[in-house]
Amino acid sequence: MTLQDISARISKAEGDAGRTPGSVSLIAVSKVQPNARVQAVLEAGHRCFGENKVQEAAGKWPDFRETFGNVDLHLIGPLQSNKTRAAMELFDAIHSVDRPKLAKSIARIAQEEGHCPDLFVQVNTGEEEQKAGILPEDADSFVAECLSMDLPVKGLMCIPPVDEEPSLHFALLAKIAARNGLSGLSMGMSSDFERAIALGATHVRVGSAIFGERTKS
Repeated sequence: MTLQDISARISKAEGDAGRTPGSVSLIAVSKVQPNARVQAVLEAGHRCFGENKVQEAAGKWPDFRETFGNVDLHLIGPLQSNKTRAAMELFDAIHSVDRPKLAKSIARIAQEEGHCPDLFVQVNTGEEEQKAGILPEDADSFVAECLSMDLPVKGLMCIPPVDEEPSLHFALLAKIAARNGLSGLSMGMSSDFERAIALGATHVRVGSAIFGERTKS
């Protein structure tokens, strides 16, 4: 499958859902992909990418940006508090704001630096012990806490449990976002992004369907 194939499927899903054409951003998940594969997608004209780790992203994106110009870079993996400043310098959006300590760290650095990436609060919709994210019942108060610190919270993010129907989790995330007045919904991956778009996704995170299987874990 190619970037053009995925883009066509997104356009069709937008139309099927009665969504405005172009209302869904495709985040090409380039984590642990060889640079040659990432460069090929850049050369095809795509400019929105997602990375899981700050250190890995810092090792390749400054050079790519120098060559290809403006790239919209999203952190979609967990963020350690001690890497907050580096992440805020490198990324245009952080999708994994998942605890008060991290939110306070982002707010402090934003005050010092005078800028802040767009933020998405990660919600653990499946209430899985091993997974990061605010629990659904705590999401409203956490969003309010972030907004009280003047953080630019644009929306919510979730990663549904692998053994459950993702649409249930997408619908839950959309419900939480709506009651908090948030328009951004980062949800849907290679196997289920069309279902996510049907339920309001504004950002879908697609990796293997664009780049092929990863070469390492």
